[in-house]
Amino acid sequence: MIVGIVGLGLIGGSFAKAYHEAGWKVLAHNRSRSVLDFAKISGAVDDELTHENISECDLVLITVYPAAAARYLEAAAPHIGKKPVVIDCCGTKRVVCKACFPLAEKYGFTYLGGHPMAGNQYSGFKYADKDLYRGAPMVIVPSDFNNIVLLSKVKELLAPAGFGQISVTTAEKHDEMIAFTSQLAHVVSNAYIKSPTATAHEGFSAGSYKDMTRVAWLNAPMWAELFMENKDFLINEIEMLINNLNEYREAMEKSDMDELIRILDEGRIRKEEVDG
Repeated sequence: MIVGIVGLGLIGGSFAKAYHEAGWKVLAHNRSRSVLDFAKISGAVDDELTHENISECDLVLITVYPAAAARYLEAAAPHIGKKPVVIDCCGTKRVVCKACFPLAEKYGFTYLGGHPMAGNQYSGFKYADKDLYRGAPMVIVPSDFNNIVLLSKVKELLAPAGFGQISVTTAEKHDEMIAFTSQLAHVVSNAYIKSPTATAHEGFSAGSYKDMTRVAWLNAPMWAELFMENKDFLINEIEMLINNLNEYREAMEKSDMDELIRILDEGRIRKEEVDG
């Protein structure tokens, strides 16, 4: 079996290591030649992915930013053929799916949107981990929700990564959910660490601080692109958070202990409800 991987950052590099570990032949394309050469020397990649050999792949994973993913697929589309299943792994789905579904239809190859729900605060191939996806969810956006045979095949093709769950949804629903579960968390973490008090946190911080600030250490160009592509849903989540925060501030400004207890208890109950 052969997998082609476009982009050898944390996401693509982790896929490369996982598939190599599973015994697949790994072909890769990367903007920086030095990273590709290092991946080959390290054993994670067997050879370069090109327009000449992409049609030999069973699976092609595109793990670059959404705009770059669309540009790559537009250039590669005439060469893909009918054998590979192509899945992008971008953090938003509406923009990339809108660009790529028509290409798949025009050139007759199989394409699905995808988003592996795993990662960490670091970026680059040197942080890639063959176990990054083990037990993690994978979201799939197909063009045809009734093609059970294709969805079963996709599950088999993704098996080497070790995902714990594969969910199927629309691009619209994915982007709505990801604005809350991922993007808002990055905005809040990044804004929280800007307090002047943060410079004196040593000796006064423990798990809560570490959890709250972990994703503040982010790849700014990548997240900025994702935020802009999903700004309608993300702005809505930010506005709701601001409104909720104002409730806490107003209760304290008024020294209203009963109201403060009420809204704190409301949040605790909500946590129990959503997480069981």
